[in-house]
Amino acid sequence: MAQTIPSQVQTVQPKIMVIPFVKEGEDLRTILENDLNKRIALTKIKEAFDSRGFTTVDFVAKLKSAKDNNIFTSDNQTDVKDQIIQMSGADIYVEAEVNENHSNSGNSVNLRLNAYEASTGNSLSNKVGESGKFYTDDFVKLTTKAAESISEDFLNVIQSKFTDIVNNGKSVIIDISFAQGSATKMSSEIAPENLPLSDQIEMWMEKNAYKNNYHIQGTSDLRMIFDDVKIPLKDNTGKNYNPNKFALEIFKFFRSLNLQVEKDIKGNTIYVTIK
Repeated sequence: MAQTIPSQVQTVQPKIMVIPFVKEGEDLRTILENDLNKRIALTKIKEAFDSRGFTTVDFVAKLKSAKDNNIFTSDNQTDVKDQIIQMSGADIYVEAEVNENHSNSGNSVNLRLNAYEASTGNSLSNKVGESGKFYTDDFVKLTTKAAESISEDFLNVIQSKFTDIVNNGKSVIIDISFAQGSATKMSSEIAPENLPLSDQIEMWMEKNAYKNNYHIQGTSDLRMIFDDVKIPLKDNTGKNYNPNKFALEIFKFFRSLNLQVEKDIKGNTIYVTIK
């Protein structure tokens, strides 16, 4: 199990990738090709991370590599984004949305940045930067001004949140229920402990949640929801740890009780169905 993080892993900086925000009807794979301002925004944000000592991943390079190697298996934009993030190895990804504003009193750019933990999708930081109004059509400079106006605060929040994740783990939700017709319930006494299943689940979670940190939202005879279970950022070899790996441990626990289960992972939520 991934219960401890080696001391050398605790000091590692997050690996961050900046990606463009995609509106409905836009394609993440082509959105930067004809938009200089979006390319400038991504470059400026990446430079801000670099200057603070963060390890950054070049989105354009990863996108090209994915295209060259025919990585994309679907045209669904959620799948495209997930595949790029997964192959990047990033701990955090930042979505950058650039909006140009034209008016008689001057032109401006507002820049919206949203940072997410890569493996869970949990939000880490949100900031909106304004360039201010100027009588200029140089939207590259306006984009640069908008990025510079928030980069320091944005980075400070990310650093604080990431440090907390390293020290205390990242949050997942675990939703355990029963298939229709299942003979097992949460009150069923299960061997070898011959204790109610809900108690055995909580005993396992106490041992396996990172630093024993978990919270139960509620328990009924047909369902048990943990609305905040901490899992480590890295396993004890320094490799990224994600909800899929924790779900596998849960699966093996139920198998040890001779219970058949199905698991499904969506974002930071693990769904377990007991047959």
